[in-house]
Amino acid sequence: MMKFLKHISYLLIVLVACTSKLKEANRKIIDHDIDKIKAKGTLKALINYSSTSYFIYKGIPMGFEYELLKKYTDHIGVDLEVIPIKNMDSVFVDLNTGVADIVAANLTITKERLSEVNFTLPIIITKQVLVQRKPDNWRKMQRKELADSLLQSPLDLAEKTVVVREGSSFYTRLKSLNNEIGGKTIIKTVPGEITMEQLIEDVATKEINYTVADKNIALVNQWHYPNIDASLTLSLDQKIAWATRTNADSLTLSINNWLNKFQKTKKFKILYNKYFNNKALFTSRVQNKYYTLESGQISPYDELIKKHAAKINWDWELLAALIYQESHFNNNAIGWGGSFGLMQMMPQTGERFGVDTTSTPEQNIIAGVKYIKKLNRIWEKSIADTLDRIPFILASYNTGPGHVIDAKNLAKKYNKNPLIWDDVSYYLLHKSEPKYYKDDVVKHGYCKGYIAYDYVNEILERYQHYKTIMKEKEL
Repeated sequence: MMKFLKHISYLLIVLVACTSKLKEANRKIIDHDIDKIKAKGTLKALINYSSTSYFIYKGIPMGFEYELLKKYTDHIGVDLEVIPIKNMDSVFVDLNTGVADIVAANLTITKERLSEVNFTLPIIITKQVLVQRKPDNWRKMQRKELADSLLQSPLDLAEKTVVVREGSSFYTRLKSLNNEIGGKTIIKTVPGEITMEQLIEDVATKEINYTVADKNIALVNQWHYPNIDASLTLSLDQKIAWATRTNADSLTLSINNWLNKFQKTKKFKILYNKYFNNKALFTSRVQNKYYTLESGQISPYDELIKKHAAKINWDWELLAALIYQESHFNNNAIGWGGSFGLMQMMPQTGERFGVDTTSTPEQNIIAGVKYIKKLNRIWEKSIADTLDRIPFILASYNTGPGHVIDAKNLAKKYNKNPLIWDDVSYYLLHKSEPKYYKDDVVKHGYCKGYIAYDYVNEILERYQHYKTIMKEKEL
């Protein structure tokens, strides 16, 4: 009976292995090069949610990889959609199956990876370093005494346990080092959900003794955790680049042409220094309670926004994105024309909803929500879907419903769909042109519609950032 069961188990293992290989053979790399990206109008990017790549600070999306990618997408005229990486072990599968168009995650170019993906020109040249912890009394030690207490050579790694992700370039380097030094470093691996920054934190907090990291990331984290040391180099120069699909030659070429020019500019140097050479800026950021990566907060008014967003059935992150657009979460802000408070209501509108410049933040939010309710009643008569209705309400909040209704009427006249924002927004964007604002169907005249057009796009983009980041914090 036992032999029979073993035989069945063996057959099952073979069957699973064959099925897996068949799936792998049938998995095709999606055909989605730059022409289709431009046609769709969006570049989707897998980015690490970390202190250097992508985060929210005082309501603003920031990060070296994010800002660099944003400059590129602006250059080619498409939107950037950020997808935070949940598991580094699956990023190339996600890339090749179309979850994203690019991976921007401080990736080292390696021979093994080049069999799966393309890489752009190097963005950064760095080295791999050992991250180790200084002794508890390191601040009282002399420089030489401190140096003597730390591992100073790769040879010192023999019989030491170093924790890295198995699919990382660090794992490959440690395996090579074992061969080079004739020693036996004990390599302990962790799954792809564990980030480089988490492992550095684990060293600092005594969860583990050693890990390996890219020097640029390790040195930034050393500002946050001064009890770690990243002075022991384990590799030659490493090329850090973005990954693209092997069949996305036009996208890769476009990025390379842009990078080749942009990296020679002052703007690139300023951007790099902002994240990797400015300790004071980093320290002030991570200690701020609106550094969302640490605190999980977007603004001082998160709880009030959550409370009142529920009254209009909006995600609170959407209302927060509108408030940031209006006042940058500053209740004392006074805008053009006398608009005031968090929601930047004009004096006449504020009077109608019971607020003025002396009103509290909550009173401002309540008044703004009441006004949004009123705008919703206007648009729900013609646009049944609540999500489709949102950009119409946002545009109306900015420029008044009359101009948006004019744009809707223009869309209908020119045989476009007057109930779809993409069609209506075109006419709002061009409503400063005589051809449109002098049209017979237009009742409210000239309008700098491009302001409202950008206003809507910026709020919706920020909303997606807020929603994505807050979802990550909840995991």
